[in-house]
Amino acid sequence: MTARLAPHAPLGTAVTTGEADLWCTYAAVRTAGWLGRTGELPGRAATIEYLGSRRNTDGGYAWSKGMASDAWATFYCTQAMAELGAEIPKLGSTRDWLRRTWSGDAYAMLPGQAPDVWATHFSVRTTVELCQDAPPDRDRLVSWLRALQAPDGGLGWSPEHAGATASDVRACFYGVMSWRALRALEPDLALPWDGPALVRWLRDQQQAEGGFRFGPSADTPCMWATYRATAALETLGAAPAGKQACLDWVIDRRSSDGAFVRWAGYDVADVWASFCAIGSLRAMGADTGPHADPVLRRLHALSCPSGGFTYREPDQAGDALSTAATALTAAPDDPRQEQWRAWLAGCRLPNEGGVMYMPARGSEVRCTLWALAAGAADADPTAPREIANWLTELQNPDGGFGYWEGRGSDLVSTAAAVETLRLLGIPVSEALDTARLAQFVFGCRDEEGHRHVPGAPPTLRAGLQALRIREQLGQTVSGELAALLERHRVPSGGFANVGSRMPDLLSTYEAVVTADRQGIFVDSARLTVFLDRLVRPEGIGWTPLAPAGGGVLADCLGSLLRERNEGNRADLPALTLS
Repeated sequence: MTARLAPHAPLGTAVTTGEADLWCTYAAVRTAGWLGRTGELPGRAATIEYLGSRRNTDGGYAWSKGMASDAWATFYCTQAMAELGAEIPKLGSTRDWLRRTWSGDAYAMLPGQAPDVWATHFSVRTTVELCQDAPPDRDRLVSWLRALQAPDGGLGWSPEHAGATASDVRACFYGVMSWRALRALEPDLALPWDGPALVRWLRDQQQAEGGFRFGPSADTPCMWATYRATAALETLGAAPAGKQACLDWVIDRRSSDGAFVRWAGYDVADVWASFCAIGSLRAMGADTGPHADPVLRRLHALSCPSGGFTYREPDQAGDALSTAATALTAAPDDPRQEQWRAWLAGCRLPNEGGVMYMPARGSEVRCTLWALAAGAADADPTAPREIANWLTELQNPDGGFGYWEGRGSDLVSTAAAVETLRLLGIPVSEALDTARLAQFVFGCRDEEGHRHVPGAPPTLRAGLQALRIREQLGQTVSGELAALLERHRVPSGGFANVGSRMPDLLSTYEAVVTADRQGIFVDSARLTVFLDRLVRPEGIGWTPLAPAGGGVLADCLGSLLRERNEGNRADLPALTLS
């Protein structure tokens, strides 16, 4: 968290989809619930349908329809449905899926991944509050939570982080709320940390202005940090040392319409800011009644016609992936390129050097890669070093990267981080601990292949991501890529992520990019046949069997592959999604 950037909404032009976002939807529903006004939210039935559509057959829920289940999405979907008074389908299956994410000590975001406090909080609460179940081993979980406390008194993202990096108020919140949820099972459960030291560290994050920062490396107080800190303190039976100053700071973040913004000077009242502001006021015992009407009006303005909510007005709610994908597909001399790139560059906001999926939420590794591939840093000479510094801080103790700060490592994010440095022209060894990086990649491999996370099944994309990382580390093994591609090559064209029967666009894109970089022949005629099979009236599908187009991201990858096949584009960026 090194970048000091002006807190204003991005300039330029974004690409909008008009679709709801899961985190935004949860924030809107929870905020209305805190205000006692859930029944006044628009589109209740459509929102419940939207949330339910994220459910997978394994019992978990996904950030986007068709993606793999994770603890984050499972918590947000089920909690929002419960808040809306909906019946949550097949909770027994959800309980069983959550048990698969248990590491033996705590919970991971995905089965087979290392645990972190984000996932542990989400899954403890889903397990206890909604599934009416208990963690598999409560004593080991409490011991794991205890090990989160760092020498400075705060909590880290994992026990490994606690000994290596600074504490973060978000980690404190998630740890404390996990303990609170466990007390529903064991009311006398003692606090597993040095309470006075934890309270002292949290209070020390309050800044002179009155708001809180994430931790010592953050330079700007924000509403997100303020909510996490005040709620954690309240649960610990404490309050900010400067409580009135904090209350004043929160109230001062009201916009002209009475809703809230994240930072002083920021000019968009997004859904997360009102969520955090109402949460902060509640945690400090303040009356939220005077803010209910303007906040509810704002939430109405953020609702999407097909159900759910986004962060601002739907026709203005751009996102980094859609904008980058559109810019990558358009001609380099398209007059809109400058506006798209300016907007993407503006998604780097205070306290984090990376690009945010949506302005005013956290920076994400994949979004940073896509934005840079689209030229987001071209006009800012300070961006490369700031982004590299951010990646240095983001590297997990195990050597890999997660989607965002503190999340467990996976090969998708790790490959995205390495490719980001390649696009910036910065050697991996200048920014990252390459020994730990190589160790993480090695830990995702066994005799069957590479895995997205250490305990997952082997896949083509995980292997391709690992081989690209190893190439940047100078560890390429002759013949390894050719053998991997041959195992997953589909005779009719394209490549399959698992086996060699069903090709998909994402696997084929990564296969072609990786093959080109290592000089492996790709049959252009068969690739053309595969791409032709993806064409739909409304765009490009993710697989030949997809009934409809896959949206702007699929259109982007399909168009880039076709341009490469026709000799109009070389050195495709190694874009990753899953």
